[in-house]
Amino acid sequence: MDLLNTLVEKGLRRELPSREEALAVLTTSDDDLLEVVAAAGKVRRQWFGRRVKLNYLVNLKSGLCPEDCSYCSQRLGSEAGILKYTWLKPDEASKAAAAGVAGGAKRVCLVASGRGPTDRDVDRVSKTIGAIKEQNADVEVCACLGLLSDGQAERLKAAGADAYNHNLNTSESTYGDITTTHTYADRVETVRHAQGAGLSACSGLIAGMGESDADLVDVVFALRALDPDSVPVNFLIPVEGTPLAGEWNLTPQRALRILAMVRFVCPDVEVRLAGGREVHLRTMQPLALHLVNSIFLGDYLTTEGQEGKADLDMIADAGFEVEGAGTTTLPEHRGGGGCASACAPSDSAASVSASSAGAEAASDGAGASARTDLVTVRRRGAGTDLAPNA
Repeated sequence: MDLLNTLVEKGLRRELPSREEALAVLTTSDDDLLEVVAAAGKVRRQWFGRRVKLNYLVNLKSGLCPEDCSYCSQRLGSEAGILKYTWLKPDEASKAAAAGVAGGAKRVCLVASGRGPTDRDVDRVSKTIGAIKEQNADVEVCACLGLLSDGQAERLKAAGADAYNHNLNTSESTYGDITTTHTYADRVETVRHAQGAGLSACSGLIAGMGESDADLVDVVFALRALDPDSVPVNFLIPVEGTPLAGEWNLTPQRALRILAMVRFVCPDVEVRLAGGREVHLRTMQPLALHLVNSIFLGDYLTTEGQEGKADLDMIADAGFEVEGAGTTTLPEHRGGGGCASACAPSDSAASVSASSAGAEAASDGAGASARTDLVTVRRRGAGTDLAPNA
């Protein structure tokens, strides 16, 4: 397919594809899906080899958010039956983080509900970062606290934070349909605050909220222009009690096409498979590893994920390897340590062919349907007395 050959060549050169080419990826047929995955997989292996970075979420403060983001179970007016609790103490958060690190996580993501942190909140999180780093000096810590005010990113950096996450979520033109209590521009400004403070910027999207193909391409092109180091791709988890609970717009095949498009547009950044992979990709999750180089281990903020051991088994069975603490994630030109021969394109175990396991499932998405039974509210880990999933 000429389109895929062109996209591979551009990805290997870090050249931006055209909007038409990106849109064309999203409209490829299910019959061509494995070819799309194989092509994007060549770009993924060029820059990241067969490594998969593991990340672990710690929800520092759950629920009771004053913002009205339609996709979120913690939003203002949410009727979702999620865990609700105020700030974890530094030792509690550090204990939760240690479980993720023990499971193989290289990065711990500290998340708190709310519009944005107060200065007192920044002090709290700074102490938590210190507690985590004291136990695991090499672990990367990413904070995700909402909109940042002047000077807060610098304080988090000084406390030992390595990165800051704030997603754009959807296109600028449709942002007001999803959230009204803050703007798309507010989100862009926060990402730039983080970059200006020397934090590694993490910013991504949520697919499956009823957006068009053009919206998806718009937000991914905006992310490319913003140039974060990592781009998490979330697939909407339609939680009962939220305005988008009825939005079941994704099949496993569409989810894979979205991931491939993101890889072609952002070839050399850490593309992270985030929330919703178990719900929407289901048994086709291993194919996504050919497109992304990073995933979350275990549970999410308010919903449960796949068992941590199953994540590790999936990575090994698919012919990939967990990225070690001593390995730099990003390629050298992005400030990383380079990939050397480990990232060269090859016909290794990480390649995909039409005879791969799952080929029949990939070629026919007609039988896909909503799997509401796979959405489970988190009742373990942070904020509970039960052991976390890591």
